[in-house]
Amino acid sequence: MKKYLFTSESVTEGHPDKICDKISDYILDEALRQDKTSKMAVEATIKDDLILIYGEASTKAKLDYEKLAKEVLKDIGYNEEYHVIVKVGMQSKEINKAVEKDTIMAGDQGIMFGYATNETKELMPMPIMLANKLAYNLTKVRKEDKDSPLLPDGKTEVTVEYQNDIPKRIDTIIIASQHKKEVSSKELRKYIIEKVINKVVPSNLIDDKTNILINTSGSFTVGGSFGDSGTTGRKIVCDTYGGMGKVGGGCFSSKDPSKVDRSAAYYARYVAKNIVAHNYADKCEIELSYAIGKSYPISLYINTFGTNKVSEEEIYKYVNNTFNFSVDNIIKELDLQRPIYYPLAAYGHFGRNDIECSWEKVHK
Repeated sequence: MKKYLFTSESVTEGHPDKICDKISDYILDEALRQDKTSKMAVEATIKDDLILIYGEASTKAKLDYEKLAKEVLKDIGYNEEYHVIVKVGMQSKEINKAVEKDTIMAGDQGIMFGYATNETKELMPMPIMLANKLAYNLTKVRKEDKDSPLLPDGKTEVTVEYQNDIPKRIDTIIIASQHKKEVSSKELRKYIIEKVINKVVPSNLIDDKTNILINTSGSFTVGGSFGDSGTTGRKIVCDTYGGMGKVGGGCFSSKDPSKVDRSAAYYARYVAKNIVAHNYADKCEIELSYAIGKSYPISLYINTFGTNKVSEEEIYKYVNNTFNFSVDNIIKELDLQRPIYYPLAAYGHFGRNDIECSWEKVHK
């Protein structure tokens, strides 16, 4: 019997890197709300009370970057005063010329991956699904319970024991949550187990050997940008498949859909999910590559890890006859020129059932 452990982690929206992801996607949404053809790549960095907003924006939208950033911080739960520096210019004319043709072309070169597995109902790897749900629930409980001892910053980690590639039990759950000074470690542990873990993790996966580790460093009262610095795009593994599926290297947040780092990765997930949902394979990974100024991918690779139920030729035929990988089609088919990105900037871009995601549909 093949037996192993696999671990994935996630973070809450109050983590400094996620603050920056959310600022970037909030700005993107506002640009798309005013001008759906906006070409955006506006990122953020935060440390203590200083926020730097920088990047490229070619848009007709009127954007108050400082106001938008402060709205995000307030929404997360940070009420400190912040100083904002803005350095945003136009998209390069050379890049814009390559992208803006009769149909939308790829805004950059790169590789993108999509992944799906039938080990959860969301067709996602179990470790990252549970880690994201725990992080989401930390925030949900904090915002809904006026007496909650929790504060915005936090991290989660879940280790799953697999037997013959099937998840059998939870080996370890780790949660680090920022908290109010007056709460004791014992009270915090009881609260998180009852209000967060027990609401998310199926009881049949936890046994008397499961380790539950909460704030193992002791108190965690200073968090967010006052505990660490943050930057857009530094949490690409917990944004995707928790390490079980590959990532291409480019982040999602800040990027409008002409950037294939985002749109093609969404489409690759869409294709992989449909392959698994239609029982062509138990798990599937799609790799795409694009060149700047070109519409169609340079390459397409489908890997089912030996779990395919039909021939690989039949899977390729299904994909080639069903899906159109041109950048213009991806944007239109998934309807990506909309202000839909802010909710995705924390708790994962895939496997979400709390919000509508066109790339999660199974209808092919």
